[in-house]
Amino acid sequence: MIRLALRDQRVALSLAAIGIGVSVGYAVFGFLALVRVVQRLGFGYGSPHGFIHHLESLPWWQIIAVPTLGGLAVGAGVHLLMPGRRQRGIADVQEACALQGGRMDVRAGIVAALLAATSIGSGASVGREGPAVHIGATLSAWLADRLRLSRSLSLTLIGCGAAAAVAASFNAPIAGVFFALEVVVGHYALHVFAPVVIASVAATVVTRIVLGNFPAFFVPEHAVPSFLELPAFALLGVICAIMVIVFIRTTALVQQLLERSALPAWLRPGLGGLGVGVIGVYLPQVLGVGYEATDMALKQMLPIALMATLVAAKVIASAVALGSGFAGGVFSPALFIGAMTGGVFGFLSVSVYPEIGSALGAYTVMGMGGVAAAMLGAPISTILIVFELTADYQLTIAVMIVATTATLIVRRFGPAHSFFAWQLARRGVRLLPSTTQELVSATIEHLIDRNFVALPQAIRAEEVRLRLADSLPAVIVLVDDDGAVTATVGVAVALRLALDGQSAHAAIDCAAERAEAVLLRNSSLAHALGLLGASASDHLVVVDDEGHRRPIGVVARNNLLLAHNRILSGHSQET
Repeated sequence: MIRLALRDQRVALSLAAIGIGVSVGYAVFGFLALVRVVQRLGFGYGSPHGFIHHLESLPWWQIIAVPTLGGLAVGAGVHLLMPGRRQRGIADVQEACALQGGRMDVRAGIVAALLAATSIGSGASVGREGPAVHIGATLSAWLADRLRLSRSLSLTLIGCGAAAAVAASFNAPIAGVFFALEVVVGHYALHVFAPVVIASVAATVVTRIVLGNFPAFFVPEHAVPSFLELPAFALLGVICAIMVIVFIRTTALVQQLLERSALPAWLRPGLGGLGVGVIGVYLPQVLGVGYEATDMALKQMLPIALMATLVAAKVIASAVALGSGFAGGVFSPALFIGAMTGGVFGFLSVSVYPEIGSALGAYTVMGMGGVAAAMLGAPISTILIVFELTADYQLTIAVMIVATTATLIVRRFGPAHSFFAWQLARRGVRLLPSTTQELVSATIEHLIDRNFVALPQAIRAEEVRLRLADSLPAVIVLVDDDGAVTATVGVAVALRLALDGQSAHAAIDCAAERAEAVLLRNSSLAHALGLLGASASDHLVVVDDEGHRRPIGVVARNNLLLAHNRILSGHSQET
């Protein structure tokens, strides 16, 4: 069994973070290569550049047939291979971190990656970043399990995997770090920050070795000529929020209609692929991740009427794909919808106020940031992605206004705080607030006190006094004939009974309470605090395992409360 010694923990975590960053970087490239293989098999063209022009040259039946067959393959794969017969994505990573101590099913992760590659390669209108993050998180969770790490360290490694995936996808290391902390880990504790940064940088180095130092999009320089446009930026944020709400509700409607139908679940992606293919015959820009069309919008190469049409078409195509059961994410559709929405809004804004209006391309960037931030529930990392893509401070300020406005409106009026929160809510899962989540992530291991004495539960009070003649432990733990914990006794109580002439009393009769609830070494701080609230004792007993219940230490009430207060005040200690 491999364990990280406390004095070597930082070095070991740094080495693990480097390994995760490199391996996840190459895993993401392998996933993208698989997408291109599927795309070439279906459409006869494997490059992301010039894909729209190639689609326009294909017969209509092929554009319909490929997503339909891809949907049938995905449906069959989910039915036969996927545990629980449902897709996996970022929402599952969030659930694993918040509620499952970072444990993830490796088999489900591998199958999910294959199904996502099939979905995207066959033209489904879904994103690639969600599957990439799931791949990174699965690899990290597997490593944490092999190393038998504590809950807190496991979540740190999963954050490393998520950051590496985003950094490799966008060549954006800063955004990768904050995406992992904001969306996956759920807090910004210092002990998590350093390894996540290392993993993100390592993945970025891999990206630049393999692809060169190029961003995901080539964004022309855009100036914001006047901050008199601030009301227009806020209005764009409102529109972006409306688009996100419409998208989520449309996806929900598709799911509800298909669930009420008599169609078997494994056939539904095939029907969804048929619908996506029909849209793609007329508007091939919506097929796949749509980055080529998004790039064209950023470069102001699309007419206003086409952008307006593509907004509606992408919302419907992505909702049909995700609602019917295709595997994939929502980040790429969010960027596409945001770019088109911003482009249309920018055209109208510049038409009304030509003397102060920003360039059309600037509004496409703002729209991307607004829709993506509200869709993911991640305004900080989205703003940083835009900043890394543009390196434009003034434009980033405008994006901050749009993204913040859109996120606040969706959280107040939307069906959920984000698309991922909506997915979890449909399964009856509610994520914890960030402070509570950190309480779940932190363990009691660093609070364990070895200053206790284990005595037989039938021992007399006078014998206790004799046994304690040389030293005074923090607490007396009473055990049965098998060495299992039965109760705790305060030292002061035992000595007082002995001195008061009640030495004939058995120690078990003096116990503050029976120790029915005990802690394990890797129990969370939240679990310990829950037991503490129902306990009258000043100490909780830590045992080796729930079966034998042999005591290995105790945790004092005061130390648990101090650890809780440190997290509430934002000063978390390493666990």
